[in-house]
Amino acid sequence: MLKELIHSALTFIEGLGYWGILLGLMLEVIPSELVLSYGGYLVSQPGGISFAGAVIFGTIGCVLQQYILYWIGRYGGRPVVEKYGKFLGLKKHYLNVAESWFERYGAGMVFTARFIPVVRQAISIPAGLAKMPLWKFTLYTTLGTIPWAILFVYLGKTLGDNWEQIDEVAAPYVRPLIWASIGLTALYLIYKILTRNKKKA
Repeated sequence: MLKELIHSALTFIEGLGYWGILLGLMLEVIPSELVLSYGGYLVSQPGGISFAGAVIFGTIGCVLQQYILYWIGRYGGRPVVEKYGKFLGLKKHYLNVAESWFERYGAGMVFTARFIPVVRQAISIPAGLAKMPLWKFTLYTTLGTIPWAILFVYLGKTLGDNWEQIDEVAAPYVRPLIWASIGLTALYLIYKILTRNKKKA
């Protein structure tokens, strides 16, 4: 059943090209990694879409999907999130982790969490709950999404017909991104502490 759903979604994406990638990521019926790597596969095909186009439309689709989660958090509140989050694939545990990180480290987590699977989606909810300014949310989300889109489109293009092996091939690339995001979080935290101490002084 799941395989048929994925196959149908990918056929839909292929038929619409760039717009299929955008809609596939915005609705996120299947994980973004699969959609982006399939976009990379389409790039590798003769007469297919361009690499830059796949990255641009992929980034826009990811950002729009995060807008949906942001608005749910901002206007629905925690009760709505807890009740309907499961339908969006957001388990309560990951929502709690994301909310805790956001409260502890601030808005910068909207950027750094984009490189951590699962949490990268959930972090938009507490940003909405905290009524983070939309322009700042958009900026951090876009900056955090671009490297993710480039990586998976590139890997999908490189794998070509073997793009379905993306999970196995992407792992060595994703781990450094996770460590880099942890390092960025630490630097951001240090910056916040130094700024706070400077204000007190």
